Amino acid sequence: MMTKKTISASRASLILFLCQMITALEVPLDPILLKELSQPPTITQQSPKDYIVDPRENIVIQCEAKGKPPPSFSWTRNGTHFDIDKDARVTVKPNSGTLVINIMNGGKAEAYEGVYQCTARNERGAAISNNIVIRPSRSPLWTKEKVEPKHVREGDPLVLHCSPPVGLPPPIIFWMDNSFQRLPQNERVSQGLNGDLYFSNVKPEDTREDYICYARFNHTQTIQQKQPISVKVFSMDSLNETISANLSDTDFYGAKPLTERRPTLLTPVGSTSNKVELRGNVLLLECIAEGLPTPVVRWIKEGGELPINRTFFENFKKTLKIIEVSEADSGKYKCVARNPLGSTHHTITVTVKAAPYWITAPRNLVLSPGEDGTLICRANGNPKPNISWLTNAVPIAIAPEDPSRKVDGDTIIFSDVQERSSAVYQCNASNEYGYLLANAFVNVLAEPPRILTPANKLYQVIANNPALLDCAFFGSPVPEIEWFKGVKGSILHGDLYVFHDNGTLEIPVAQKDSTGTYTCVARNKLGNVQNEVHLEVKDPTMIIKQPEYKIIQRGGQVSFECTIKHDPTLIPTITWLKNNGELPDDERFIIHKDSLAIMNITDKDDGTYTCVANTTLDSVSASAVLTVVDRPNPPFDLELTDQLERSIQLSWIPGYDNNSPITNFVIEYEDGMHEPGVWHYQTEVRGTQTTVQLKLSPYVNYSFRVIAVNEIGRSQPSEASEQYLTKAANPDENPSGVQGIGSEPDNLVIIWEPLKGFQSNGPGLQYKVSWRQKDVGDEWTSVIVANVSKYIVSGTPTFVPYEMKVQALNDLGYAPEPAEVIGHSGEDLPMVAPGNVQVHTVNSTLAKVHWDPIPLKTVRGHLQGYRIYYWKVQSLSKRRRRHVEKKILTFSGNKTHGMLPGLEPYSSYKLNVRVVNGKGEGPASPDRLFKTPEGVPSSPSFLKITNPTLDSLTLEWGPPTHPNGVLIAYTLKFQPINSTHELGPLVEIRIPANETSLILSNLNYSTRYKFYFYAQTSVGSGSQITEEAVTIMDEGKLAMASRQVDIATQGWFIGLMCAVALLILILLIVCFIRRNKGGKYPVKEKEDAHADPEIQPMKEDDGTFGEYSDAEDHKPLKKGSRTPSDRTVKKEDSDDSLVDYGEGVNGQFNEDGSFIGQYSGKKEKEPAEGNESSEAPSPVNAMNSFV
Repeated sequence: MMTKKTISASRASLILFLCQMITALEVPLDPILLKELSQPPTITQQSPKDYIVDPRENIVIQCEAKGKPPPSFSWTRNGTHFDIDKDARVTVKPNSGTLVINIMNGGKAEAYEGVYQCTARNERGAAISNNIVIRPSRSPLWTKEKVEPKHVREGDPLVLHCSPPVGLPPPIIFWMDNSFQRLPQNERVSQGLNGDLYFSNVKPEDTREDYICYARFNHTQTIQQKQPISVKVFSMDSLNETISANLSDTDFYGAKPLTERRPTLLTPVGSTSNKVELRGNVLLLECIAEGLPTPVVRWIKEGGELPINRTFFENFKKTLKIIEVSEADSGKYKCVARNPLGSTHHTITVTVKAAPYWITAPRNLVLSPGEDGTLICRANGNPKPNISWLTNAVPIAIAPEDPSRKVDGDTIIFSDVQERSSAVYQCNASNEYGYLLANAFVNVLAEPPRILTPANKLYQVIANNPALLDCAFFGSPVPEIEWFKGVKGSILHGDLYVFHDNGTLEIPVAQKDSTGTYTCVARNKLGNVQNEVHLEVKDPTMIIKQPEYKIIQRGGQVSFECTIKHDPTLIPTITWLKNNGELPDDERFIIHKDSLAIMNITDKDDGTYTCVANTTLDSVSASAVLTVVDRPNPPFDLELTDQLERSIQLSWIPGYDNNSPITNFVIEYEDGMHEPGVWHYQTEVRGTQTTVQLKLSPYVNYSFRVIAVNEIGRSQPSEASEQYLTKAANPDENPSGVQGIGSEPDNLVIIWEPLKGFQSNGPGLQYKVSWRQKDVGDEWTSVIVANVSKYIVSGTPTFVPYEMKVQALNDLGYAPEPAEVIGHSGEDLPMVAPGNVQVHTVNSTLAKVHWDPIPLKTVRGHLQGYRIYYWKVQSLSKRRRRHVEKKILTFSGNKTHGMLPGLEPYSSYKLNVRVVNGKGEGPASPDRLFKTPEGVPSSPSFLKITNPTLDSLTLEWGPPTHPNGVLIAYTLKFQPINSTHELGPLVEIRIPANETSLILSNLNYSTRYKFYFYAQTSVGSGSQITEEAVTIMDEGKLAMASRQVDIATQGWFIGLMCAVALLILILLIVCFIRRNKGGKYPVKEKEDAHADPEIQPMKEDDGTFGEYSDAEDHKPLKKGSRTPSDRTVKKEDSDDSLVDYGEGVNGQFNEDGSFIGQYSGKKEKEPAEGNESSEAPSPVNAMNSFV
C-alpha cells in the first residue's frame, strides 16, 4: 500500500505566533517597548496556595512580578505586615519578592507556619499574590501497641488493620513481608483505600507471621512500618485435633464444618452511604465483600450510565474510579457483590461540589486617554461563589474614588479614562471550598503607533498554502492597520485576503503571482508608521516517481525509486524510513540519489518503506510495502492416529508460509525395513488440509514426513513421524512385465519385474513360474524360485508358442492367480531364400524389385522383413570394371517388392534378396543382373580459349566426367558483350562428339564474347560450362593513334600554345588594371582549367604520353575474366552467374542430380588479366592489348 503526505512547515508556527500576538496586544511583549512604556505590576510567579515544605530544608516562598518602573515587594503573614528586617533568618532575593527562610542552622519550620501574601507595587498600582498557606510535612511513627496473633478458621473472613499515623501529606500504604516482598493480592485478598488488608475468606496458605503494613511519606522520603501481624489458619481436617489438644471449647468460635455462604460487605458498612467530591478531582468508591466462594463485585449508576472514557476499575473491580468529575456525575452508585449462593449491595450517594472556577477571568486593559473599557470577572462553583473587587490591594469600597469607574457586580465599567485611572484591580471569587484571585491592570497610555515586526522580513511559503505576513504593532489608541502590495499598490481588500486583529495579513491560497513586497501601515491620532515585508512563493516539492509495492524472495534484492521535483531555490534532503522509524544500521541498505536498494533480503526487512523529501518549507512523503516471501517453513508436530492394518491418519501443523500461501502438502514415506533412508512419494493434499487418511501395505515399517509447497518452492521436509509397522499378509499383486523369449533355438527364457520390498506383504518372498506349449494340450509345468527375475526352460522346439505365468508367494500364502502371457521359444536362421526375383528399371537412376515370399514355417522366428543387396558391376560407357561396393536396403514386414534409388545411368548392376528374422539373415537368392538406361551427361570437364586474333578465337574442351551414355554431339552457343555489358545476338553451333577443339572465325576485333558449351546424349543435353574471351585490336587504328600522338608532342606545337597563353595573360592584366580595384585575376588558373585536352606533356624518359604510362597497364578494368594465363577454365573453378550480365539463369537439376547453369565468367570489380577488356575499340585500348 502506498500513502502520500504533504506538510506545510510554516503554517503551524505562524498560526501559533498569531495566537500569541492576539493575547499580547494589551500587554506588549517586545523587550525594547517594555523598557520604554510604563506598566503596572503583574505577578508572574508565586508558590502554590497549599504549600507543604520539607522541615529539613530552607523554606522558599516565591513571588515574582514585572512592571515599569520595577515594582517593590512587601509581605503579610496571617493578615498582618511581615517585617522581614526584624527576622535574621528571613531574606529576600535581589530584584525579586521571593522569601528565603533559613531553618538549616537550628531553625524550626513549625515556627513559620501561617498564611503569607505578597504585594508588588509601583507608581501605577499594586498586585497581590494568592494566600499561600505554609505547612511543614510530618511523618510520625506508629504508636507502640501489642499486636495479638490472629487465629482464624479456614473459609472465614479476616481484616488486618493498618491504622497508619496521620501525616502531612497522607502516606502511601502497602503490605510486605520480612523480605520486603509485596504480599500477593487477588480477588480474594486485597488492600482497601484506608490501608487495611481484607480477606474475603482465608485459606491454609494464608498462614504466616510477617504481615507488615508500611507507610511511605514521599515528601520526607521516609518509610515507617507497623509491628508484624501473625496469622494462623486452621483447616477443617485438623481443627478437631487442635481443639482437643490445645484449646478449650470457649477459646474458639466452634468447630463447625466448612460451609459456603452468601456475600456480606466488609466495607462500607450498612446499605447506604454518602460521598462528597469536588469538581475536577478523582472520585474513588470502594466495596469489599466477604463470602465463600469469593464474591465478584459489579458497579452500576442508578438512572444513568457510567461515564465513558473517564471510568476505570481498580483493585480487582472492588474500586470504582472516575476522573475529572463534574456536577453531572452526581447520583447514586450501587455496588453488587455476588457469588453462587446470593448477593448483597450497597448504594453510595455522590454529591459533586465545586470550588470556584473561572468563566471569564479579568484581563489587562491598555487604554488611551478618553477611551472606555470594562473588566469582567465571572466565576462559577457549587455553591455559587461571591465576587469581590480590590484596587491596588485595597477593597474597592474603601479605596480612593475614581469618577471614571463604576462597579456593577462582576464587572467594572470604565469611561473617559485619564492617566490617573491607571491601577491594578483584584477580583476574588470564593465559596466554602476555595477561592480564586486574579490581578488585572488598567494602564492608560498615549502612544503613537509602533510596528514591532522587523523591517524587510522575508517570508517564504509553498504555492497553494496560506501565507501569514506579520505586522505586530502597539499604540494607544489602538492603531488601524492597512496593507499595500508593491511600491505604488492600492490598499488590499476583498476575499483574497484575511485581515487579523493583531495586524497579520493572511493570503489563504498563495500563488506564484503573490510574490512581492507588502507594506503594513499603522495609524492612530498620534501618528502613523509603516513597514515592508517580502513574500516569496515557491513551487511545491513533489515525488514524481514513487516507490512501488514489492514482493521479493528472501535472499534477493530490491530497489525503491523516489524521484522528486522541487523549487530550484530550495535544497531538498531525502530521508528513508522503515515503519516510520530510522533505517537499520546495516550495510545491506544502500541509499542512492533517487533510490533505496536492499541487498540479500531477510525476513526482518519486511515492512513499509517511506521516502521523505524535506525542504525548509515543506515535506512530502511516499510509502511502499515490501513483502518478503520464501519457501514455506517445514510442517511440524506430525501425529499418527486411527491406526488400522491397511490405513492410518496423519495430521500435522503447517509452518509459517513466509507470505506466500501454501498451495499443497506432499506426503512421503520411508520403509525402514526394506529400504531404510529412501523416501518415496505417497500422496499430496491441498494447502488448506492438515489431515490425510493414508493407505498402507502389509509388512512395512512406515515413517512419514510432510513437505509444504507454495509458489516459491518446496519447504524442507518435516521431521519424520513415529514409525508404524503393519502386519504381514499374502502378496496383493504378482510380478509385472512377464515375457517369454528364447536366447537359443532350443530354450525359453521367462523374465519378469520382481516385486519391491514393501510389495512382498511378508517374509519369504518367492515366485511360482509356470509354462506349457500352446495349443497342444500339455499340463502346466511349475517351479518355485527366489531372489531371481528370470527362469530358463531348456529342450524346447524351435520357435513355438508357449503359455506362461508368474505368481508371487510368501510365508503366509500365494498372491491372486496371475494372468497368462504368450511367448515363443528361441529362433533359428531362416531356411530358404526368396524366389522369382524380378527387376524392372523405372528410369536411369531408379529400379523396382519383385520377389515371392517364403513360407512362414521356414522363417523359424519373427519375420522382420526382406533385405536386398545390390552393387554396380561396370559403367557401359567406359567399358571398364570398378571396385565393387555393395549396398543394402531392408524392407520391413512381409513385403514382396521394393524400390532401388540412386542408381548410376547407363550401368550394369547385380542384386540378391534375403529374408530376415530375429536371429539373422537366411540364404541369398541367385544374383540377378540388370542394366540402367542412358541419362544426360555432366558438363564438359573443361573449356579454354586460346590464340586470339582480330577476328578469331580457338576453343578447346574435355569430354564430360560422367557421360551417362553415348555422346552424340556438343553444342556451342556464344554472343558478344558491349561496353555496357549488354548481350548481343546468340549464335549456336553443333559439334560432333569426337571433336575436342574448334576455331571460330569472322569475329569482330577487340570484342568480348561469352560462350556456352555442353554435351548431348540420345536422352538430352547435359550441364553447360561458360567462358569469356576478347579478340585483339586492328593495327591500322593503332597507327593513326600513333600519328596523333606525334603531332601533339612536336616542339612547334608546344611553342605556339605558349605564345597564345602569354597573349591571353597580357590581355587579362590590362583588364585588371582598367577595373582599378586592386585585385588579382587568376589567369594562370583559368588557363590550366581550360587547357586543350589534346595537348599533353611528354615524358622525357620514354617519349610516351604521360596519361598512358606503364603504370596504367595493371589498373583494374570494369569487367574481366577469371581465365588463367594458360586460357583454360575448369568446371569446379566456375562460380559466377549470368545475373552479373542482367540475364539470371535459374539453376536446374538433371535426373542424376548434377547442376545446370554455371559458367566461368569474371565478376565486374575483379582485376583483369592479359589483354581482355570490355571497353569499346580505341587506339589506347588497342595499344594496351599488345603490351
